[in-house]
Amino acid sequence: MQIQGESSSGKGMKPAVYRGVFGTISTMVKTEGPRSLYNGLVAGLQRQMSFASVRIGLYDSVKQFYTKGAEHAGIGSRLLAGCTTGAMAVAIAQPTDVVKVRFQAQANVADGSKRYKGTMEAYKTIAKQEGARGLWKGTTPNIARNAIVNCTELVTYDLIKDTLLKSNLMTDNLPCHFTSAFSAGFCTTIIASPVDVVKTRYMNSAPGQYSSAINCAVTMLTKEGPLAFYKGFMPSFLRLGSWNVVMFVTYEQLKRAMMSARGSWESPL
Repeated sequence: MQIQGESSSGKGMKPAVYRGVFGTISTMVKTEGPRSLYNGLVAGLQRQMSFASVRIGLYDSVKQFYTKGAEHAGIGSRLLAGCTTGAMAVAIAQPTDVVKVRFQAQANVADGSKRYKGTMEAYKTIAKQEGARGLWKGTTPNIARNAIVNCTELVTYDLIKDTLLKSNLMTDNLPCHFTSAFSAGFCTTIIASPVDVVKTRYMNSAPGQYSSAINCAVTMLTKEGPLAFYKGFMPSFLRLGSWNVVMFVTYEQLKRAMMSARGSWESPL
């Protein structure tokens, strides 16, 4: 849905019209088959593993670095930590995001062929045709997007969780983690959607279609209006909301298990 509006620009492309979450799913299944719902799954898994290990795994350490070991971190330190780990993740794992976007967005052409037949072929084809810069295409808007997403996700989750605990509305358990994570997903979608749409459009664009990410944003605004920046909002919210719940709930349980294991190791026999 996010790239709808530019698909018709490609020669030989079949125009596809998507209306709403369920309309999009129905259209994709009818025109491309059920497997199309899992396009780019391998690249998506590669992206999540590489991005999450950096932006989430290093968040607490970087936050401690900015607070110089203080027990309580202010919102400024949390924002800086979120921006830092988000930018680091993009710098390292950008090729996985480019391949995921390209693979998911590839459209069937008149003869039934596709741009890429597999994930590894996509890496090789992009590197061969566009060079190393092609694999890091859209790094600037993606850094902006990931910094915003990281800050909003992690900081909002931190703040909502702290508020719930300090207000004695919930205890530090699964319902608290679920509520904080789902709320963080909603806030993230509202704030990050415009940058996310521009990043997706720019990374999926043909060489020379847009001179820069700013040009892509301006073109979208002039041709499609401001609502274009919120295309695909509902599926984005469902994705981020469910992802946040799984991510933070798993993270909290793993952190608790590791702390418990560390305590048993350090305690005397």
